Amino acid sequence: MKLWHIDSSVLGDNSASRSLTAAIVARQKALHPGLQVEYLDLAAHPVAHLSPAHIGALFGHPPADEAVLADIARGQGFIDSLFASDIIVIGAPMYNFGLPTQLKAWADRVLVAGKTFKYGPDGNSVGLVPAGKKVFIASTRGGLYGPGNPAAALEHQESHLKAMLGFIGLTDITIVNADGLAIPDLKPKSIEAALTAIAA
Repeated sequence: MKLWHIDSSVLGDNSASRSLTAAIVARQKALHPGLQVEYLDLAAHPVAHLSPAHIGALFGHPPADEAVLADIARGQGFIDSLFASDIIVIGAPMYNFGLPTQLKAWADRVLVAGKTFKYGPDGNSVGLVPAGKKVFIASTRGGLYGPGNPAAALEHQESHLKAMLGFIGLTDITIVNADGLAIPDLKPKSIEAALTAIAA
């Protein structure tokens, strides 16, 4: 079995989402001896945001810039890793009500028409990623954005990521959530609850 471990937080060792993804990976390794792990750190090695050159390449106009060509090849590698993985673990902190831009840039490389999804004759989308893959998302947020909270309408992080993954066929998703991390009295309890969920 293969697991793809993806981190996106810019906080390094101070990142709650990184500590949670590490715990998830450790748990999966314990459950699946011999599990192969591939690691992608989108903060340390960010993928470029889409540019006119990237879009042109999709329509048969490869760019002359070697750096852009290498970046496009890296994006194809992301799709290869996605298809090869049985388990995907994603660290997704909330930044300003949404995803980190580096995680969105990764999503822009794996949501590709004709490769990970297509539109059927009726105009509806069909995910092309093979079934049977399991996704774990370590979601961390400074405030309280869950259902029933006053700020719930500002949540465009978990919902956005779930929608994008579901669009390409990844629907078996478990979210391990740690909310209220900017609230001193809540942070330890929230982290403890997330780690308990991972152990379970």
